[in-house]
Amino acid sequence: MSRIALVATALGLAIAAQPAFAQDEQAVWDNIESIHGDADGFFEAYAAIQDAIMFDDPGVISDYALYPLMVNANGETYEVLGEQDLLNEFDSLVTVETLDAVLNQNVADLIVTSEGVGLGNGAMWLTNVCLDDACLDTQWGILSINN
Repeated sequence: MSRIALVATALGLAIAAQPAFAQDEQAVWDNIESIHGDADGFFEAYAAIQDAIMFDDPGVISDYALYPLMVNANGETYEVLGEQDLLNEFDSLVTVETLDAVLNQNVADLIVTSEGVGLGNGAMWLTNVCLDDACLDTQWGILSINN
């Protein structure tokens, strides 16, 4: 392989290894809408969760949780079975760092996959679930928390 080809290959690999630039907010909305539907519902849930963190209201967060809720905390994985369980153990299940990461999330940096939308670099995942067989009625909720 010639020296030029080696340099071009190395440059191509270096460029490919760089992280993608942040999307703009409209692109994120479009991505959520195309993959999950109801992007407006996502942003309502997202705003409510951020407000709950800002005003120290774990009850709102527990209202948005989809049970059983998977929580990774303290080096363990917990299956939180219900709202009261989350509320009773909230301070040990959800760290301040996780709450801060979700509170300070930039919309353009949301992680959008077919599984859900990651907040705080994956500290909290929301997904849109069907509430009827035809999936005409849906609801956004917290799928998992990863401290």
